[in-house]
Amino acid sequence: MRHRKGINHLGRTSDHRHAMLSNMAASLILHKRITTTLAKAKALRSYVEPLITKSKDTSTHSQRVVFSYLQNKQAVHELFYNVSGKIATRPGGYTRILKTGLRLGDSSEMCMMELVDFNTTYNVVKETAKKAPRTRRGSRKKETTAAAEPEVKPQAPEEKAAEGDSSEEQ
Repeated sequence: MRHRKGINHLGRTSDHRHAMLSNMAASLILHKRITTTLAKAKALRSYVEPLITKSKDTSTHSQRVVFSYLQNKQAVHELFYNVSGKIATRPGGYTRILKTGLRLGDSSEMCMMELVDFNTTYNVVKETAKKAPRTRRGSRKKETTAAAEPEVKPQAPEEKAAEGDSSEEQ
């Protein structure tokens, strides 16, 4: 039984799995988007997101810890100097997995994994497609607030002066 076994072994030995995830994480950081199987992408997400969180602190210790995982100087430099600036305000969820269908050879589920803040096409579409804020269809709230507040029309200064003159005459 496999109860409460959290890690997906991906049919590999431990060393092979760690090397594969390290290489995939470095490729994701350098290229901002990779195509892989769904199982590998889900395993990679739990591997790379803590590293991205670690990059928010730009200390030498953090860089050395991340380098021990990635073993790639260019990826560490890209992560700490380019990626960390864009994700500084994001509290988590740095990656997105988009399913692309089945692979022809073995019918395994394929997907694209990308860093969320670096997808320019999605962000442009999202900004241009802003809709008006949704309102409720019912008008109960409007009726209750309108009934509670009596309507008072502000008077123009000429009207106030005309009213003041008529009261003085009487």
